[in-house]
Amino acid sequence: MKLKIQQSIIGGIVGTAAMTMIMFLAPSMGMPEMNPAEMLSGMMGFPVFMGWIAHFMIGIVFALAYVFFLNGLLKNINSKVLKGAIFGFAVFIFAQLMMAVMGAIMGGMPSPAGGMLMMMLGSIVGHIVYGIVTVLFIKD
Repeated sequence: MKLKIQQSIIGGIVGTAAMTMIMFLAPSMGMPEMNPAEMLSGMMGFPVFMGWIAHFMIGIVFALAYVFFLNGLLKNINSKVLKGAIFGFAVFIFAQLMMAVMGAIMGGMPSPAGGMLMMMLGSIVGHIVYGIVTVLFIKD
């Protein structure tokens, strides 16, 4: 149990770092600029460094959720990459739902620079990379 928690924490941190690198590279791939820490800090009214802390904490929490909930549901899938892609897509869907809820509570979200379609595409890619990298750090 302790080993799974340690793997989740490390996987969550490394997966979040990989996702963040994809988001920062997005403009060079024709996608809009995406800074999750600025987005989180802006929504919460906190300084950007608190957004970074929240961003990585969320990555760790999702990694723990994978170990304790989703991994059991995906036990019949042998490919860790496929498990990670499914996990990453599930995290993307959850994030979109939470953004919609937060937008409703806060009276709307700011429009993304560069268009919603490209923002969604970049977010899907980033979350799938997060899922794959995270799952690769967690032993079955």
